[in-house]
Amino acid sequence: MAEIIGVTFKPGGKVYYFAPGDGEYTVGKGVIVETARGTEYATVANGRTEVDDATVVQPLKPVVRIATKRDEETHKRNVERRPEALKTVKEKIEQFNLDMKLIDCEFAFDGSKAVFYYSAPQRVDFRELVKELSSTFRMRIELRQVGIRDEIKLIGGLAPCGRECCCASCMPEIKKVSIKMAKNQGLSLNPVKISGLCGRLMCCLGYENDYYSDACKRVPKIGSEVGTPDGKGVVVNTDMLKMTVRVKIEDRQKDTVSFRDYPVEELKFRRAGCENCGGDGEEESETEDAQILSEETKPADKIPDDRAGRRANKPADGKPAEKKFEGKPREGGRNRNRKRRENKKNS
Repeated sequence: MAEIIGVTFKPGGKVYYFAPGDGEYTVGKGVIVETARGTEYATVANGRTEVDDATVVQPLKPVVRIATKRDEETHKRNVERRPEALKTVKEKIEQFNLDMKLIDCEFAFDGSKAVFYYSAPQRVDFRELVKELSSTFRMRIELRQVGIRDEIKLIGGLAPCGRECCCASCMPEIKKVSIKMAKNQGLSLNPVKISGLCGRLMCCLGYENDYYSDACKRVPKIGSEVGTPDGKGVVVNTDMLKMTVRVKIEDRQKDTVSFRDYPVEELKFRRAGCENCGGDGEEESETEDAQILSEETKPADKIPDDRAGRRANKPADGKPAEKKFEGKPREGGRNRNRKRRENKKNS
């Protein structure tokens, strides 16, 4: 086990592990750490604790010191410089007529470097811009292009649910989401309803994906035929939270149609193979009855008349019967063309 403390460099950002010193670290306290980019100011996210060695990249860099009052003032001054710096850079971008959108900036704790984040539809030649900014701010300048999701993570905003975007508040790392997650949860595939501010699939689709992926294997598909205590019916809706299924039952004798809700345990159906089955393909559910499968198979006396007639005319030896042509056989293409040429010569 390795003793660590977790720190973040931005609110809601990724948690990084560092080796603790002799001080007492409380959540929310400022610390100074040494990183690959130099000395940085960070905030304690996890107090002193022990984690498995496999989750830590050795060797751990130590915490330099607990932030002093002077360090807090330096960090506050760097944060206050951001609005004015963004305004200056935007003016320079317009001056050079560059097709790029400035998003955010951050200053190194020691004031030796400034990093500006931007988005652009294509690659931008900003060499002249960097020279101009270096002479303006009198420090090293870095320009980093980010994607649309990272842009929303830096800017933030209100999601369609009315709360702050997950990527900007409670999600340290952006995880991959797919349209299959929306299908498993039975959501509308309308892009407007399942897309976030970035125009991509909402990150929250992955929160309950494990549950819905398992639930999809235990409920019948919509449109499939199932056996119920009241007879056979067709599935019209499923509720994977309550694990209930709405079934449409038609009574042809009484000429009535009814819709009823049943727990999944009371239904008889064929479900897709799952992890608990230990096999691939399809496997019967525990409530499957052999009678349902036998009823689904058509008996021989219900074969359509035309198919039965073809089987009756089949020879006993199994060989297909010879086809008999009635009337004049159709002439081939070569014969027709030859006759046309002869008719043209005679005419």
